[in-house]
Amino acid sequence: MASHWLVKSEPDTYSYADLERDGRTTWDGVRNFAAASHLKSMKLGDQVFFYHSQEGKDVVAIAQVAKEAFPDASDPTGKFVAVELTPVRKLKTSVTLADMKANPALSDMPMLRQGRLSVSPVSDAEWATILKMAGE
Repeated sequence: MASHWLVKSEPDTYSYADLERDGRTTWDGVRNFAAASHLKSMKLGDQVFFYHSQEGKDVVAIAQVAKEAFPDASDPTGKFVAVELTPVRKLKTSVTLADMKANPALSDMPMLRQGRLSVSPVSDAEWATILKMAGE
């Protein structure tokens, strides 16, 4: 059974539109041990919310894990991993951070409790709630 995740990216660094254009990307550069642990747990086919941080601050799309964890070539220490993601689709309506914080069903969501975490798990119930908020 697939798991659900959320990844954050600043849209001026790498946006969902960039992922759509590229068709696939290596999700690397994660240097937080908790976030890196989540990357290691991702499995082929897992669905991933794509969150634009800094500017927008909203879940804008869904991506999918296309390649499980492998050594992060950008890490000279060899301690960290990367995964590959492919685009699935934009959400009908993006879901803002403010709206997620205001929804009691999302109060235990790791991304909301640990705001600096760039990769985090999303429970099935949280996934369904966000999709409903997006009009899906």
